[in-house]
Amino acid sequence: MRTSLLVPLLLAAACGSPQTPTPIPAPLAGAAPHAERPAAPVERPVEISDAVKIAEAKAFLAGADAELMKVVVAGLEAQWANETDLTDAHAAAAAKANGAASDTYARLIKRARAYEAIASKLDARSKRMLEVLIYGGGAQPSPDDPKQSEQLAQLAEEMTGVYGKGKVCAKAGDPKSCKDLGQLSEVLQRSRKPAEILAAWLGWHDEVGRAERPLFQKYIGLANAGAKAVGFKDVAELWQSGYDMPPDAFAADTDRLWEQVRPLYTQLHCYARRKLNKLYGDKVVPRSGPIPAQLLGNMWAQTWDYLYPELEPYKGVARTDVTPALQKLGPKQMVQIGEAFYTSLGMDPLPPTFWERSMFEKPPGKEVVCHASASDVQYDNDLRIKMCVQKTHEDLVVIHHELGHDYYFHAYYKQPFLFQAGANDGFHEAIGDTVALSMTPAYLQKKGLLAKVDVSEKATINHQMRIALGKIAFLPFALMVDRWRWDAFSGAASPDQLNAHWWELAQKYQGIAAPVPRTEADFDPGSKYHVAANISYMRYFLADILQFQFQRALCKKAGFTGPLHACSVYGNKEAGAAYQQMLALGASQPWQDTLFALTGERQMDASAILEYFAPLQTWLEHENAGQTCGW
Repeated sequence: MRTSLLVPLLLAAACGSPQTPTPIPAPLAGAAPHAERPAAPVERPVEISDAVKIAEAKAFLAGADAELMKVVVAGLEAQWANETDLTDAHAAAAAKANGAASDTYARLIKRARAYEAIASKLDARSKRMLEVLIYGGGAQPSPDDPKQSEQLAQLAEEMTGVYGKGKVCAKAGDPKSCKDLGQLSEVLQRSRKPAEILAAWLGWHDEVGRAERPLFQKYIGLANAGAKAVGFKDVAELWQSGYDMPPDAFAADTDRLWEQVRPLYTQLHCYARRKLNKLYGDKVVPRSGPIPAQLLGNMWAQTWDYLYPELEPYKGVARTDVTPALQKLGPKQMVQIGEAFYTSLGMDPLPPTFWERSMFEKPPGKEVVCHASASDVQYDNDLRIKMCVQKTHEDLVVIHHELGHDYYFHAYYKQPFLFQAGANDGFHEAIGDTVALSMTPAYLQKKGLLAKVDVSEKATINHQMRIALGKIAFLPFALMVDRWRWDAFSGAASPDQLNAHWWELAQKYQGIAAPVPRTEADFDPGSKYHVAANISYMRYFLADILQFQFQRALCKKAGFTGPLHACSVYGNKEAGAAYQQMLALGASQPWQDTLFALTGERQMDASAILEYFAPLQTWLEHENAGQTCGW
């Protein structure tokens, strides 16, 4: 994922993984017309004035494409320097570069709108470029006021810096008593002592979340001013416009997808609550209602992977966690395992510059953003990933995910800049996650990471539970983050009730509750990287749906006839060729057409995720029989 002020523009394929999804933008991702597309015009002779206007529009688009690429690359270079060495000087340079890119983007959108009236008369390629430029959905344009523009850029970098440098110190002035997010998260992951877990949760939310509140409150007004300057009501409408459909239709589509998967999530929630109640007792985890957020093994309760030992369906069955086998490998070797998956599909090896310029470990003596991300910094096959690799099964999955971004970049880097993006931003996040679905026990054994494969029904349920604690538990969180931000930017959530609204949505979608009463002095959304970095999050919800839809299509192309959860396309050139063809399209056409090219379907559909987890859902329903599920 790319991270920056210009969400899609400065595509930062930053994704912590299915376990710790932490996101990213896609450069001007999947453009979506602001309203219904006009009907095809009745053919008529083109007037001279039209011909002049058409030629003018095409010249403008060619120039805009080149200009945007130049300023966005400059922004990405500054951002890369800052995130791999957090200093005041680097932060100032990144703010300046991103501000320049934001100003350029806003100026070009305003000029582009002058050609909307003749869009239907342009050739298909030019018309698409115009749509992508105006409705890229996610890039943050600058306000008209130069002073506000400068403030917006500075705020963006300040919010990211506060998050990246965040630490919780037991003793003021004693660096040795301080813990960063990784160390605090480890407490939530490993400890089963309620008081210890609560202290770690409160430390991060109070220290970092509260620090972000005044910054974000200022950011709302400035960001909305930028959106209005280019013809949108607010940032919510700007973001919702990036999906080749009207904003309200897109919002409704996310509701439809959630309703498809909600019954499966409810069963998982019901099972987890009962197990946690048994572990902690009624005073800590009630038998009904929402689950306390701090007890789910993740700082935001977004994934529940670290609860697997407590939630494991069958004890004594061989586990598929390859963490022990990874201890003998270095970070680069783990990345090479990921690369080998993509090359087994017939894709190119990563370029030599990838190995020279990527950051796999935290450099000694430097503060960095360890949050995993991928970038094509030069938009010219300058592929990189940035992460502080841990020798865990989770990070091996993250590596496969991040390389998915890089292979997407590689597939479309010869396209015009405006088309160098995912079909929509959900596509970008789904590419590597689809590959990770093929990391089956059989695949892990083939790579020498797993001694033996257990194909029993019990082993299947255990394996599905492990995956569901990442994928299914994540779905409502991925949906509610931007639901909250849509309301914050549109004003549907009162400025003095932002934190209360966060917890209302957390209970509505996730079925979780704050561990202690929270007030408007708190700002728990600010404890999440994507909020601090202004990276739209709906892409992760869509990716969680799309990856299973992609996987089902790839498995069919590979000739696989067994149950979907058992399929791995590792080594299958037919599946690889189909995937490569889709990736090469970038954002050159509406995502519905690109989805159809791979799957034969024009609508995002959660039936594949239900097909994949059918064994687990049946098992959960049996285990939850007699329970009052829901909250």
